[in-house]
Amino acid sequence: MKTSRLSFEVPTELIARYPPARRGQSRLLVIARDGSGLSDHSVGDLPDLVAPGTLIVLNNTRVRNARIYATRGGGATHQVLLTDRLSGRRWRTIADRARKLRVGVRLQLPDGSGAEVVAIDEPYRELCFDRAIDAAWLERYGHVPLPPYLHRDDREVDRLRYQTVFAKIPGSAAAPTASLHVTPELLRRLVARGVQLAEVTLHVGIGTFLPIRTDRVEDHAMHAERYYISPLTADALARAKRSGRPVLAVGTTVVRTLESAWNARRNAPIAGHGATDLFIYPGYTFRVVDQIVTNLHTPASSLVAMIAAFAGTETLIAAYRHAVAERYRFFSYGDASLLR
Repeated sequence: MKTSRLSFEVPTELIARYPPARRGQSRLLVIARDGSGLSDHSVGDLPDLVAPGTLIVLNNTRVRNARIYATRGGGATHQVLLTDRLSGRRWRTIADRARKLRVGVRLQLPDGSGAEVVAIDEPYRELCFDRAIDAAWLERYGHVPLPPYLHRDDREVDRLRYQTVFAKIPGSAAAPTASLHVTPELLRRLVARGVQLAEVTLHVGIGTFLPIRTDRVEDHAMHAERYYISPLTADALARAKRSGRPVLAVGTTVVRTLESAWNARRNAPIAGHGATDLFIYPGYTFRVVDQIVTNLHTPASSLVAMIAAFAGTETLIAAYRHAVAERYRFFSYGDASLLR
């Protein structure tokens, strides 16, 4: 499949550079997978749009303040995103103007300590830090890892709003953005509707958001991300599938986790820790997920490829054209969609 089939235009003014004034006030575009139509709603309508008995699965990862500013000899400043701790003081990172960061180059950090480039595996730079970079250090010196297309520095509001209300397990370099819409009140209303809630953990890496740079979608390679499914969640999923109740994934990270952990022979997910480099694109057969809540994503991305696989490419493109015409807000801080 040509990657160009997943391209579309999003006017710059529709890119949401800031969160809405209040969490949970975003719009919700409902997309029928059978191509029968689109309808415009708000996120607050979700309890009325899902059937009682639906199992809704959320990603409880917590975003680290993983962006740091470091200076190279001569005073040049680089933005460095810490994506994965490899071992001890070593981290896999993404940096701007990375061609300047050759093996052996040293960087100075905000606390006066340093780090050295010790390996390159494009697009990553592996850094060895002089000291341990722990949660306390990142809380003091790190910045919220906002997506680069927002073209702004993080602010105090981002420390709250680029984090879900149920975030628990630190480890992500980006937010599971579909869950940014969820409020405690919405969760209470869903439970009152007769919906069952469950959680998984997938630590979001930069690979989720890297564009597809190959001419053919199939030639793109995903970077691995770590996940965890508890025995309780695995049991809830197995029961839902056996009884024919819908499974609704809140976010593409949940979709990847559930589809990666599913064991066809057992007809149940495998509980525990794992890593996934699963790339879902048109032609994929979904085994677990029946419905998805997700944001309106960037063109020619692995996220759009997954949604095209779920809803059909023509249905997806028609839905996004509708979203542009109706002035929906796009991307991480933007509006949401429900595919069912």
